[in-house]
Amino acid sequence: MSRTSRPVSRRVQIRRRRVTVGVLAVVAAAVIAVVAVVASDLNGIHRSDIAMPSASPGVAQNTGEVNILVMGLDSRVDQDGKPFPQEIYDAIHAEDESVGGYNTNVLMFIHIPANGGKAVGISIPRDDYVDYANAPDGVTKGKIKEDYGRTFQATYDELTGNGTDDATAYQRARDAARQAQIQTVSSFLGGVRIDHFVEVTMAAFYRVAQAVQPITVCLNQATADTFSGANFAAGMQQIDAAQAMAFVRQRRDTQYENVDLTDLDRTRRQQAFMISLAVKLKSAQTFTDFGAMRSLIDTAKQYVAIDQGFDLLSLASTAQRLAGGDITFQTLPVERFGTIDGESVNIVDQDKIAGIVRDLLNPPSPTAAPTDAPTDAASDAPSSPSDGADGSSPSPSGSPTPQSYTNSQQPMVSGAVPCVN
Repeated sequence: MSRTSRPVSRRVQIRRRRVTVGVLAVVAAAVIAVVAVVASDLNGIHRSDIAMPSASPGVAQNTGEVNILVMGLDSRVDQDGKPFPQEIYDAIHAEDESVGGYNTNVLMFIHIPANGGKAVGISIPRDDYVDYANAPDGVTKGKIKEDYGRTFQATYDELTGNGTDDATAYQRARDAARQAQIQTVSSFLGGVRIDHFVEVTMAAFYRVAQAVQPITVCLNQATADTFSGANFAAGMQQIDAAQAMAFVRQRRDTQYENVDLTDLDRTRRQQAFMISLAVKLKSAQTFTDFGAMRSLIDTAKQYVAIDQGFDLLSLASTAQRLAGGDITFQTLPVERFGTIDGESVNIVDQDKIAGIVRDLLNPPSPTAAPTDAPTDAASDAPSSPSDGADGSSPSPSGSPTPQSYTNSQQPMVSGAVPCVN
């Protein structure tokens, strides 16, 4: 039996030690941006008919604002459970369809104000230890990223055990998993309303990166990692799609003694890449390149899922604005790292998280002192290496000076390629 026709195991591998890939929320932004040009051609995108959570009693919710949850899965299969093409597995160092589960390794809550103000992207660290809204298979607490996979497996096993055919059980289990994960996130963030979701896979990120490569990124120091395949110089440089996968995967350094990276740095890389892609989309002729547009549309249809009520066309103008850089990113804080039931987890303060989210969604009036720029960041990014064998390149002509970010809690401001660890 050939690779493309071999059945894929549905068993979710939650605790198996493996190298996982952070799927970029930027894929969702790119897909929505495509709508601004060719919305009528997205009829084939996968839609999930689930109920989206409303705001809890007492939680402020302004009329006209939109909240979107982006979920990036570490699964090695597409929306129908079929394997990726072999060239994708080779490029992203993700083994094959038999490896990996359905963890939501990227969870980003995007808030778009009703008054045209600056949008905010809130990253939720994947190992935060939280309460599960639906207690999948009797499990009431765990890493926030595992709610999707646990619910998927419990639902799939129950359905197939009752005689439901595999294809139907698979899609219904995916819907149940989305519903559970979204509700858990809503509760964790303080009972916020979530209007829509966008779900992407590793293949979606890779295909989008292929369509718009090369993309300019910036690093505060040279770094290398044998696990992710990362090998980057310090400063501004242009990377291709395969290098982009390594850029967003890296959470350790295996070569340099003074480079100490964590999973929070990986989250920061995801935000930085999203901004870098926005800069690229703004400056490049992506929307007039038929080949690139065709690739983005095909990617959306095969590797992206959205809710049934998501009217992409209505967000076309907003998508153009976000692609232009009108968004700031924030990572939710972790109190400390701990071990529960043998698992390494992030210990968080639930009340503190709810307060932070409330303040981000209801900022002070415009008359207050501006707080956009990071206060503890270096005034200038590191000097770019000179052009040469290291593959680096100078900042695109006319681009704003990049800002250096060295602390995962600094708000990351869009508009220029950021330099990160």
